[in-house]
Amino acid sequence: MKKRVAVLQGDGIGKEVTDASIAVLEAIGRRFQHEFEWKYGLLGGVAIDKAGKPLPEETIAICEESDAILLGAVGGPAWDNNPSHLRPERGLLQIRKHFELSVNLRPVQAFKSLLAVSPLKEDVAAGVDMMIVRELTGGLYFGEPSHHDNDKAVDTLLYSREEIERVVTHAFELAKIRRNKVTSVDKANVLESSKLWRKIVEEIAEKYPDVEYEHMLVDAAAMKLITYPSSFDVIVTENMFGDILSDEASVITGSLGMLPSASLRVDGFGLYEPIHGSAPDIAGKNIANPIGTILSSAMMLRSSFGMLEEANAIEEAVKNVLDAGYCTSEFKEIGRNILSTTEMTEKIISEIESKTVKTM
Repeated sequence: MKKRVAVLQGDGIGKEVTDASIAVLEAIGRRFQHEFEWKYGLLGGVAIDKAGKPLPEETIAICEESDAILLGAVGGPAWDNNPSHLRPERGLLQIRKHFELSVNLRPVQAFKSLLAVSPLKEDVAAGVDMMIVRELTGGLYFGEPSHHDNDKAVDTLLYSREEIERVVTHAFELAKIRRNKVTSVDKANVLESSKLWRKIVEEIAEKYPDVEYEHMLVDAAAMKLITYPSSFDVIVTENMFGDILSDEASVITGSLGMLPSASLRVDGFGLYEPIHGSAPDIAGKNIANPIGTILSSAMMLRSSFGMLEEANAIEEAVKNVLDAGYCTSEFKEIGRNILSTTEMTEKIISEIESKTVKTM
């Protein structure tokens, strides 16, 4: 099978971690007889510097001609004082909107071998395996009007039935292949949009009688993520709540560098990226953790390409390398074998290649 992937390396450590992911995917291609074609485009701060805008038309064209998008990271202090339309993050919002990437998936899994670095007690973090499903193209981040002056500011929180139904249905479908539980997070005691959200969740839940569901106010969910995180299976919520809660949940693992994400269109086309930032302070030092991006590429294989065995092979290789005591520099305090970005990538590739070669 041949697939074309748009690679948007972005800023900071983006090039290092996407290079690592590409090397791992090439190993998967060799093992499972696939061919990947890489098409490179600009996004974020580097696009502002070279093309005058955070999302150039040429990048959009490259993505439209590809089967999926692999993204590194965007942003950095070099563009902090730019006007809002020339901020690197604006390019990310624009690409999500342009390609109607309405559902964001953020898996959060606590690796047993790394429980010691979690800020939570080990017995609290143990067993965490949740999927946060975030609506990505509606809500406060896109509502109009949105403006401010010296004396007042306004943002608009707007949701349509279609937007809510789309993301909630995706969450229930995921729960069917996980542990059959959905937690819908809202603020229905205050917000009109949350009242509609809750009503639609109840309507959709009737179509999934085997899936347990519950409503939870966002403040209660924030507390439970810290006190009893293993109780969650699939969390579904709107854009801003999902942005905040997924970042909160991500620290359970002890490192943002471990976590992948996917932003999906209804037809399966998706953008895949680690949840971490561009980390300009360590860019070019070959010490960035590539695992979040590598696991994002596994999500790409599974969700956009239907390559389930191949995705499992990447995830198994990552787990085996971690279980063998290897990690990158952010875990040095627990006395493990510290590897550089390229060394970690090579270890994961070695694990993939050590298995019996299979033909599809």
